[in-house]
Amino acid sequence: MSGREDFTPPARRDEARRGLTNLLQRWRDAGRITVVRINALDADGPTELAAAMPAQPDVVAYPMAVSAAQMHALHAALTHWEATLGIAPGTTEILPVCETALGVVDVRAIAGGSLRIRAALLGAEDLAADLCAERLPDAVELDHARRRFVLECRAAAIEPIDAPYTFSDTEGAVREARYARRLGYRCKALVRPEHAQQLNAVLTPSDDEVRRATAIVDGFEAARARGQDRALVDGLWVEVPTYRNAGRIIERARRLNGKA
Repeated sequence: MSGREDFTPPARRDEARRGLTNLLQRWRDAGRITVVRINALDADGPTELAAAMPAQPDVVAYPMAVSAAQMHALHAALTHWEATLGIAPGTTEILPVCETALGVVDVRAIAGGSLRIRAALLGAEDLAADLCAERLPDAVELDHARRRFVLECRAAAIEPIDAPYTFSDTEGAVREARYARRLGYRCKALVRPEHAQQLNAVLTPSDDEVRRATAIVDGFEAARARGQDRALVDGLWVEVPTYRNAGRIIERARRLNGKA
């Protein structure tokens, strides 16, 4: 199965390649992570890597990822370009985009295809089409895949990135992001720039959440100091897993607020 990048029409791909260096530099100057999504290596991927790598993207995204072999091949290609261009070896990350049934069920094998992989992205439209499912804003058709994907990614020790909300309404995007966060996602793709601020807010721990997490940490540590194995905090018996998760919330808030 060949991966394809559909967002840029074929007639404009040469133009897009020529503009990569300036675009990525603008993102870099703004303090952003730079990502280029290429076509498959058995299609236009090699041409796009030749255009992208001199601009030194932080991440190369690979559409329709379905196998470790694809990741091996991309890893080798990136190694070649890093050596050719004097880029520090191994610093260009790979982001597999899992947007088929096979890509979702085999994401652990895909993740094992390269040490450059730290995250994987769940698809939406292509996945729904591959499932022969009806695509509606409530995303019931993606529910099993969304739940399985986060489980498989965590098992593979990589970060799952939730599928983009491809409808126009901000309310639906926020609702979906909250649901994804409940399942364990900490990142979400998007296609509409106007959704970015609201989705960032959903995925950033609120002041109330940080206060509750701090109370859990403080209560548990005080109980341990008294020789107790757990602590009762606001009606919840806090044990080690809850304590650790509260610590992660506090650390995430600190990092997202630029305090780490």
